[in-house]
Amino acid sequence: MAASPRREIDVLLHEGRRVEPPEDFRREARVSDRTPYRRAGEDRLAFWEERARELDWFEEWDEVLNWDPPHAEWFVGGRLNAAHNCLDRHLDGWRANKAALIWEGEPGDRRTYTYRELHREVSRLANGMKEMGVEKGDRVAIYLPMIPEAAVAMLACARIGAVHSVVFGGFSPGSLRSRIQDAGAELLITATGGYRRGNVLRLKRDADEAIEGLDVVENVIVVRRGFSAEGDETFARMQEGRDHWYEDVVGEASPKCPAEPMASEDLLYILYTSGTTGKPKGVMHTTGGYMTQVQATTEWVFDLKEEDVYWCTADVGWVTGHSYIVYGPLAAGATVFMYEGAPDWPERDRFWELVERYGVSILYTAPTAIRAFMKWGEEWPEKHDLSSLRLLGTVGEPINPEAWEWYREHIGGGECPIVDTWWQTETGGIMITPLPGVTTTKPGSATEPFPGIEAAILDDDGNEAESGYLAITEPWPSMLRGVWGDEERFRETYWSKWDDTYFPGDGARVDGDGDFWILGRVDDVLNVAGHRIGTMEVESAVVDHPATAEAAVVGRKDEVKGEAIAAFVSLKEGYEASDGLQEEIREHVGQEIGAIAKPADVIFTADLPKTRSGKIMRRLLKDIAEGEALGDTTTLADPDVVERLKQKYEEGG
Repeated sequence: MAASPRREIDVLLHEGRRVEPPEDFRREARVSDRTPYRRAGEDRLAFWEERARELDWFEEWDEVLNWDPPHAEWFVGGRLNAAHNCLDRHLDGWRANKAALIWEGEPGDRRTYTYRELHREVSRLANGMKEMGVEKGDRVAIYLPMIPEAAVAMLACARIGAVHSVVFGGFSPGSLRSRIQDAGAELLITATGGYRRGNVLRLKRDADEAIEGLDVVENVIVVRRGFSAEGDETFARMQEGRDHWYEDVVGEASPKCPAEPMASEDLLYILYTSGTTGKPKGVMHTTGGYMTQVQATTEWVFDLKEEDVYWCTADVGWVTGHSYIVYGPLAAGATVFMYEGAPDWPERDRFWELVERYGVSILYTAPTAIRAFMKWGEEWPEKHDLSSLRLLGTVGEPINPEAWEWYREHIGGGECPIVDTWWQTETGGIMITPLPGVTTTKPGSATEPFPGIEAAILDDDGNEAESGYLAITEPWPSMLRGVWGDEERFRETYWSKWDDTYFPGDGARVDGDGDFWILGRVDDVLNVAGHRIGTMEVESAVVDHPATAEAAVVGRKDEVKGEAIAAFVSLKEGYEASDGLQEEIREHVGQEIGAIAKPADVIFTADLPKTRSGKIMRRLLKDIAEGEALGDTTTLADPDVVERLKQKYEEGG
């Protein structure tokens, strides 16, 4: 039964472009036809059981799924180890000497680890942690920059059954403290510092502030990174008995550490994700189902081949880094490239220099980054040979069709398939995505659920609709198992909207081909004169204007319409802000999607307020547009952006 119109999100912007997989790509693809969709449709549990058998298990499971909503147990009775699957099982053959991890730091320092070398390093750290008394089930906080030791620390925890909680290295001492307290972490692994745009972030100093007076932290392991030439000790004031240099911990430890057999449902990690209100939520992921889905999606979504050099540009502090830098790619035996710094340091072609130097063949990045590349201009990628690239991916938020096309044309040379993936911290792995050898893609659409994933568009009452709310209607292997220490929040946040159905919090629509279009967070849906309009559609129309590099759209109170649209616009280089351009952009939106969607305000800004993971903080823009007191800015990459925008908005009336 269709949803009533008042409960649907009005779909105003229509995208008609279609891109077929290149024939030569299809011929060589790991998945080249729809057989997996058919098999998953016939028996979903048998499909996931086949994927699970591609992992190494110490003991076979007795039951594929035990579903007691909202709690799922996958591969019940099975025993395995995540680090064993990422390392040990690759050591018997030629992969032992294959590059597992290639790394470059922002200053240009470089390291490469083969699978054998990475296995030894992980085992040494695991043994060092055991010497400190870390046991199975204990929690370990990891607060590191994008250096190889971050992946080593995660895998060392997994090896001995400790639960890691990775905290992004750009977070404040207060954010780190709250996460350590909530998880009850007994060990903290950090670094003296890390590089970002030529500056050194003093992580050890911030870590000391975070744990001051916290009795729960018994030991701190410190990686040397970012010392000045003189060895400036203000970077790391070591507390005797508590603090230990990383090189001392691993240097004295054995390179042999048996992997702890873990039950499939044993906790692998906690990852904190900010809530709209209150303290961050500690999302819990377990071992067997999570490893099954991240390996399967890595291999199929990215069409992974042995010779590929795979680069996911996320930080390991986010779930993308967990699933698609560490656990998925290493379980699949990939060569993973890691980079520490910013894409525009020391110049705006740093990413393209790295792609060319290392022969990167798969690039997985965020729409926010792509829009920044657009803003800087195509002359930067044109300086480099990007012909090694054969597949492009996007992650983090819906991608505007024009950004999608720019990415394909200027980075992919018009030839590389693009996999636009939808998933989130809570889902653990990719949920809606093209398979590049099979799917006809459309700029801006994540297309269809991965085989074995059941998704739908529902209205408030749980009826299927063409536009409304995205819903996951059946349990999936990598799903969150709860919120650490808060069962009520787990149920209320994700499972209270409909019976036994997961609510991700996103608005979406499905087109006549059955393809999904994610419209953004339902909190961002605008209500303009009775029309419910997704912010992504308006933003896509604004970005479609040739002068626009990036845009964020919010609603503000309006006495006549209820809500009016305010568009914050960042221009491409070579364009200047003017009253004429404001009106031109307004008219362009009207032509693209209708007069109802014309922004009442167009505010030009050099930068948009973003979190350190690159997501635009529309909540703060709404505060600015409505003249409210600004909300929390502690997770912003540059808090000054907000104050500058506020001043400019107020000056403009």
